[in-house]
Amino acid sequence: MRRKRHSAPEIIAKLKQAEQMIAVGTPQSDIARKLGVSVMTYYRWRNAQSARGEPRLAESRDHNLKVHITKREQSARMDELQLENSRLRRLVADLLLEKVKLEEYTRGGKSSGVGPRAA
Repeated sequence: MRRKRHSAPEIIAKLKQAEQMIAVGTPQSDIARKLGVSVMTYYRWRNAQSARGEPRLAESRDHNLKVHITKREQSARMDELQLENSRLRRLVADLLLEKVKLEEYTRGGKSSGVGPRAA
């Protein structure tokens, strides 16, 4: 059997049909069969849609698949992620320090500078 390449509008249309079938309660294997694609292709299309962070197709205003992300968008996203990562690392470090101090305080340790004074 010859392999068919689906265009972006075809994929969008088929995923919309799939959402309608899901709403009715059709099993995913039947959905893939009715769309004329393999189950793996259907899953790959769905995952590609969710990886792009797009809303569900029924709610989407954009009717074109966004396949290519520009370098500028990638760079901006990477900067955002690096900033978020550094914030989260600082938060975790602060929480770990606080945890250690509380553990030492409950054990009565002197090394942290907080805790009961020894007479």
